[in-house]
Amino acid sequence: MKTPAPISWPAPAIAWVRRLRTPRRILLPAAIFALIACASLLAPWLSQVDPNAIDLAATFQPPSAQHWFGTDQMGRDVFVRTLHGGRISLFIAFCAVALAGVSGALAGILSAYLGGRFDGAMMRLVDAQYALPPVFLAMLIVGVFGPSITNIIVVVTLANWGRFARIIRAEALSLRERDFVLVARLVGASPWHVAWRHLLPNVRNTFIVLLTLDVGLIVFMEAALSFLGLGVQPPDPSWGSMIADGRNHLENAWWISALPGLVLMATVLCANLIGEAFQDGKPLMARRA
Repeated sequence: MKTPAPISWPAPAIAWVRRLRTPRRILLPAAIFALIACASLLAPWLSQVDPNAIDLAATFQPPSAQHWFGTDQMGRDVFVRTLHGGRISLFIAFCAVALAGVSGALAGILSAYLGGRFDGAMMRLVDAQYALPPVFLAMLIVGVFGPSITNIIVVVTLANWGRFARIIRAEALSLRERDFVLVARLVGASPWHVAWRHLLPNVRNTFIVLLTLDVGLIVFMEAALSFLGLGVQPPDPSWGSMIADGRNHLENAWWISALPGLVLMATVLCANLIGEAFQDGKPLMARRA
């Protein structure tokens, strides 16, 4: 019987893995974040209980073996609603982070490379974004277009793309005068080629750090909007709306708000710890000239 041949990995994949460096102190927060994310993603398969099922005979039951997080004022299972609320919150966070990160990084790189009027106009646009509070922007969009998950993603993206643009622009400005960029410009490379081939790979570490830090920020922002009634609308569960539902019952049913709040706090804290570990530790990827 022949021994199966070993798996041969492509050379680029091996080189990428060798350049990847992971600080050890992110392992615990990364494991906790992954556990919450996987449990939320698999919520329909982990529990067959309808998160919106009302059972008036089982209201305000404390945490037990049957209901791990207890039940709320309508007899709904708080643990099941927490899992399903996590699916919505993390979906909004990942979509908004991707949109804000890509649009902001692209705007920052082009602004730094092109300079001139384009740079001035882009930075004034970023200043205008900073001057507009996210809650006011949410009220405006929800008032005009109505509440929906899509509108929340739009609000959170508009509220966060400017930070990517400003920070990536600052780093790209320091790279614009480097020798490898000047040589590329001298040989006639287009601005898109210089931005894609030379600037983008060298701001990758900063971009990844911003992405990880923004996940926690956007999860918290979505929860705050839902708490104020501007985010996910009932009966769909959301961490923010669940905390709001239980604020009038803290004396006799603390678990309705406290336990989803602890899951929210753990998610935001772990995402921030991962981002700070990358920020303070070694570069994630070796830079390319």
